[in-house]
Amino acid sequence: QVQLVGSGGGLVQAGGSLRLSCAASGNTFSINVMGWHRQAPEKERELVAAITSAGIATYADSVRGRFTISRDHAKNTVYLEMNSLKPEDTAVYYCNAGVANRTWAPPRAYTQKYWGQGTQVTVSS
Repeated sequence: QVQLVGSGGGLVQAGGSLRLSCAASGNTFSINVMGWHRQAPEKERELVAAITSAGIATYADSVRGRFTISRDHAKNTVYLEMNSLKPEDTAVYYCNAGVANRTWAPPRAYTQKYWGQGTQVTVSS
């Protein structure tokens, strides 16, 4: 089992920045991808960004160039730096961890095995 504890999030004005963190513990050798999905009211959950253990990242088109995902292997922690936030970024952000077939390719599709508790990000206009 892998436990994920997320932090960060909150309320920010449009154009502002926030940083999310997600720390993994437990059997972390069983995962090779960590990332975030988000879900806005009445919308489906969508991939925001993910990064493999080899440091290869992928981003949703809507956040590319504004969000940056990074990984600290020593701390088993992944960070999502969110800049130039827009009201449409408002959602509950869920950290997750899982397995991708190839860690040297962008993890656009991977098996999400574990989920964190979710954190609210609200961007006011």
